[in-house]
Amino acid sequence: MTHRKTSALVLLAALACCASTASMAAPTVTRLTPPSELFSSQQQAPIIARFLPGQRFDLQATVRPDDASKRITAASFAIGGTTVASNVAIKTCETLCLKGVPANAAVVSSRAISVDKPGIHTFSVTATQSDGQTVTAQGNFEIVPLQVGGQKVKNIIIMLGDGLGTAHRTAARIVAGGYAQGKVQTPLAMDTFPVTGMVKTASLNSVVTDSAPGMTAYVLGNKNNNNEEGVFPDDTTDPFDNPRIEYLSEYLHRTQGKALGIVTTADVFDATPAGNAIHSSNRGAGTGIVDQFLDDRKLHGLSVLMGGGRKWFLPATTPGSARGDRTDYAFSATDAHTADIVKGWGAAPGSLDKDRNLIADFQSAGFAYAGTKTEMDAVDPQKAHTVLGLFAHSNMNVALDKIDGRRKQGRGLGNDGKNLVVDDYGFPDQPLLEEMTAKALAVLSHKKEGFVLMVEGASIDKQAHNMDTERWILDTIEFDRAIAVARDFAAKHGDTLVIVTADHECAGVALIGGSLVSDARLQELVREGGTALRDKAVGIYEAAGFPKYRMAADGYPETTDIDNRLLVAYGANSDRYEDYRTNPLPLQDSQQPFVKSQPLAAYPVDPSKRDADGKFLITGQVPGNSAVHTASDIPLSAFGPGAYSFTGVMDNTDVFFKLAQMAIKGVVLPPGLMLENK
Repeated sequence: MTHRKTSALVLLAALACCASTASMAAPTVTRLTPPSELFSSQQQAPIIARFLPGQRFDLQATVRPDDASKRITAASFAIGGTTVASNVAIKTCETLCLKGVPANAAVVSSRAISVDKPGIHTFSVTATQSDGQTVTAQGNFEIVPLQVGGQKVKNIIIMLGDGLGTAHRTAARIVAGGYAQGKVQTPLAMDTFPVTGMVKTASLNSVVTDSAPGMTAYVLGNKNNNNEEGVFPDDTTDPFDNPRIEYLSEYLHRTQGKALGIVTTADVFDATPAGNAIHSSNRGAGTGIVDQFLDDRKLHGLSVLMGGGRKWFLPATTPGSARGDRTDYAFSATDAHTADIVKGWGAAPGSLDKDRNLIADFQSAGFAYAGTKTEMDAVDPQKAHTVLGLFAHSNMNVALDKIDGRRKQGRGLGNDGKNLVVDDYGFPDQPLLEEMTAKALAVLSHKKEGFVLMVEGASIDKQAHNMDTERWILDTIEFDRAIAVARDFAAKHGDTLVIVTADHECAGVALIGGSLVSDARLQELVREGGTALRDKAVGIYEAAGFPKYRMAADGYPETTDIDNRLLVAYGANSDRYEDYRTNPLPLQDSQQPFVKSQPLAAYPVDPSKRDADGKFLITGQVPGNSAVHTASDIPLSAFGPGAYSFTGVMDNTDVFFKLAQMAIKGVVLPPGLMLENK
């Protein structure tokens, strides 16, 4: 045989072998949930997903056939080598998966799984494609053991200052508490808590979290992607069908009958309030989010919901309504992928009902409704054990503007002869956060099995984004006054734990010093303009002195435009003009339904459209027109039984397991900590 013939035969044999191998190629698993390093990097640690014994979660995988002519025909999950008995739903991706996922790929799911045995568990998916080829992929998760403890915590209060970093707390202390020769004269309520630790805040997909995973980590024990709440990421486009994780509220309502309360100064659909009960990969899907509050109350036990957000509760035909089918959901009974959410979790199937009157539906379900502070005050907690309060179309007005409205109400006009901000927004009778907190506790205190209450100071973050210094400082003071209400409740009820924390830091706030000049001179420097404003006004080190704010009887500063005021800078800022004085108007809030109509349309659009008269432009560190979140650790303070568990530096997900330990098995002292017997 010639060399040429031999080479040809070898080539033909090789091609035949390759063709045979290609025809028998196996499918591949491109995503396995719960997420794990064992799957993504083949490393056993760190353990990413952790659950309580019996806490429910979904198993899911995305499987891609080896070519476009094949399909995934079967799949099963196993934990520790034992096949999971739950039904496995197979969803193909013809039109309902993310860009780049092949149309014949399949998302396979097993819903509402739970494991009781503590320890690290290996789980796997095995999928079969239409030619009989199979693929198996492995991941791992941990069931965190709970210890037998002492006193059980009946009530848990989570005080969540959105965006509240260390500098925000310090600024509020300087303004509200005052200093004398370096000593604080009146401490903040949060400063009186006996224990403070530090919390790491990264989300599942970034060192810089947004508010959704920043909140949910505390009440899920797991990381979420940014913009997602109560779910792990998947490859489908439906924001409501992602693999779920059971919330602390759901777990404790299912196992102990505890109630859930949510109080916020934001729109109630916002990421932080929703991140205590709602399952969605899109924090903006407002219609479906607010519907879940009511329709899934048998899962999470919602008894109190108060804040802004009336626009989501009004029929779409009502002026100002934001309800719409594009932000709603309806699980199909014929689609096993979503039908299993209803069957496995006991969730409501939902419906595309943009014309729903959700306020009326809450009332029909027995909720007392309040649309103003006056109506909230009239709610009798002896009679009304479930309450809905909606005090604005979207986010409530901030403390500075609410206080200004209360002080000037009846005089008709506010600053500079203009209408009061609360009048411009159409809601002059809004409660302060401490008032909502007191009402929520009065209602929830009647829950014999106890409760989980989350109270959010929302606009600390929103006004830090706007770099509106005085507005976020007063919102921090408002938040601290609500903390005092919670602390006093816990002091009276020895079975209540209160934690004060944040989802993340916002804006890279830095307290740079104090003004060298009087407010009158500062206004002159503004008229002179340019960097002279900075050079002649900013006092650093000992020149900063001790700014002296006078507190009024209502607990807030008489004015924030004082001589030798506190000066604040930002490290995560966009371009802005600065004049170091209080802005008479807030920035436009794009979430308000009438923001493009007068008088709100006349408000400044962004920080570059405000304080320009002083001609002192500060160049930003980030693009856009807003300050941003940072990756900085944030403080957590604790009061009540179990407080001493919150020392040191902890991951935000660790907080969940500490809370659960105290509610389920009782308080366990940290190693080496001995408290004096009394």
